[in-house]
Amino acid sequence: MSAERPLRTKLRTAQGRSTSSQRWLTRQLNDPFVRLARQQGWRARSVFKLQELDERFGLLRRGARVLDLGAAPGSWTQYAVKRGCRVVAVDLEPVEPVAGAVLLQGDFLDPAVQQELVAQLGGPAEIVLSDMAAHATGRRLVDRLRAEGLGESVLEFAATALAPGGACLVKLIKGGEAALMPRANALFAAAKVVRPKATRADSSEVYLLARDLRPVVP
Repeated sequence: MSAERPLRTKLRTAQGRSTSSQRWLTRQLNDPFVRLARQQGWRARSVFKLQELDERFGLLRRGARVLDLGAAPGSWTQYAVKRGCRVVAVDLEPVEPVAGAVLLQGDFLDPAVQQELVAQLGGPAEIVLSDMAAHATGRRLVDRLRAEGLGESVLEFAATALAPGGACLVKLIKGGEAALMPRANALFAAAKVVRPKATRADSSEVYLLARDLRPVVP
């Protein structure tokens, strides 16, 4: 006898909702990571991506200085604080306070915001986390190029904000890693593309993990 498949939850009513909204809500209702995040008190399912990569690669340690870029709704910040890190986070949108973290609202691409991030951290970071995503247009090439540009900005910022030996984890759209890998290898001793298990099957996102920032040569 084949194993029983879990029952799917259906929307009670679709009145007033668009087709895309109905699909999104149905997916949320039937996503095991969404349910688990709610049970454990996390703000979003994305926390399990960071948790997996942390457990695999030892990214976070107690007392480490962490910059969280594109933090909303705050699950990565929550996780880093729980791991005992000092966290400064930023997002374009307001983020509900996270006890133990400094939260800024602003555009990461603004040099003044970047300076404030570093100032609030009180010293060079051990890791820069970026789960930021550029606004999607629905055109794959355009979206990939936007993600590449944002990812490149994160890498360049990380090179100035990290202590030697630091790491950077940045979200990309699959295919974009080819453009960023040469720069990542120039700045860091090691770089690789990773795709956490919690990433949805229909998602094109991947993460570039760059480790061991090379010291600046005078």
